[in-house]
Amino acid sequence: MQTSQYASLPSEQRQRCEVWTRVMGYHRPVSQFNIGKRAEHQERRHYTEAAASR
Repeated sequence: MQTSQYASLPSEQRQRCEVWTRVMGYHRPVSQFNIGKRAEHQERRHYTEAAASR
């Protein structure tokens, strides 16, 4: 796809995307993490599993 096919908003109309993650059995936003937990979150590996076949 060409970049001209994507819609874009002016900077003043954009808003931050808040990222939530599961920590110790509950969900919370990454923006509320302390420095150590943020560093740990950046080091995580993310996996995608294939759908189970029948």
